[in-house]
Amino acid sequence: MASVQVVMPCYNYGRYLYQAAQSVLTQSGVDVRLLIIDDQSSDNTPEVCQQLAMEDARVDYIRHKVNKGHIATYNEGIGLATADYFVLLSADDLLTPGSLARAAALMDNNPSVGLAYGYVIPWRGGALPPARSDDKGWTIWKGRDWIERMCRTGRNFIVNPEAVLRTSVQHEVGGYKPSLPHSGDMELWIRAAAVSDVGHVNGAEQAYYRIHDTSMQRTVHAGFLFDLKARREAFLAAFESHAGALPDASSLLATSERALAMTAVRHACRTLASRRDDRDPAEPYREFALSLWPDVVKTRMWSRLERYGSAERGSLSAVIARGHARLMDVEDRYAWRKWWRTGVY
Repeated sequence: MASVQVVMPCYNYGRYLYQAAQSVLTQSGVDVRLLIIDDQSSDNTPEVCQQLAMEDARVDYIRHKVNKGHIATYNEGIGLATADYFVLLSADDLLTPGSLARAAALMDNNPSVGLAYGYVIPWRGGALPPARSDDKGWTIWKGRDWIERMCRTGRNFIVNPEAVLRTSVQHEVGGYKPSLPHSGDMELWIRAAAVSDVGHVNGAEQAYYRIHDTSMQRTVHAGFLFDLKARREAFLAAFESHAGALPDASSLLATSERALAMTAVRHACRTLASRRDDRDPAEPYREFALSLWPDVVKTRMWSRLERYGSAERGSLSAVIARGHARLMDVEDRYAWRKWWRTGVY
């Protein structure tokens, strides 16, 4: 059986830890080991770690004497990995039954694949929704082609708990960058795809992503403009390292800048059309777009933004703008369904 090392960083998530660990230890079809790294939690995390280690010999844990932060904790776990495959799983997320065996089968049968992922189920706690387990095969992309898709859309295709890396590839590209506390995972995926192919498990759902108000995504790293800027930093950092070795790296980076600029302008259009500009002002998005791609002013979307900004409430232009906002909602739902089916936007 393929061996899988799951590293589970934990900081004050003791209330979630046991369930997350059980989702790993009940995986079938792989030789799995779990390493929990407690980053000096002040809750009951140490007691839960001790209980898990007593119940299952496959569990090891480390407790930091001082808090090192999430990036240093991630990289510590990466440095200790020796199994065939590597998973970094947050203590507030879960794997679905059979998840690791499906990902391992994909990579066992496709040695060129260094990164595998699948669909993730958003979950707000409580009873777990049933997960699809019907494996419908795989989609394999050349790493460079997958990177190009990311650049053309400006999006991160992987949520995180569903990602499995070949350990040799993980060690080759290195760990997470401390300079990217929000988008370090996206940057890492690009580096991995620069040296290996990427695979997607079709049909089955691979992980549960817990949505809660105390997650970093909703406290420290909140806001859509913040997210766009972090994606920009991820592309820049990736193309300065392994991805920079791609023959058309500069062209790919420019493509990502255009995509992010258009995403920012489109979002600004929506906030103006929906009269949400008081809560999410359009001007910072305009400035961000212009800083990335000055020629954005020549696009149809920019002209629409100018019209929306000058439309008076109740005017025909405002009514048309609201219609366009609803159309953008439909387009976003379609894009989400495409990602749900295929793994890419």
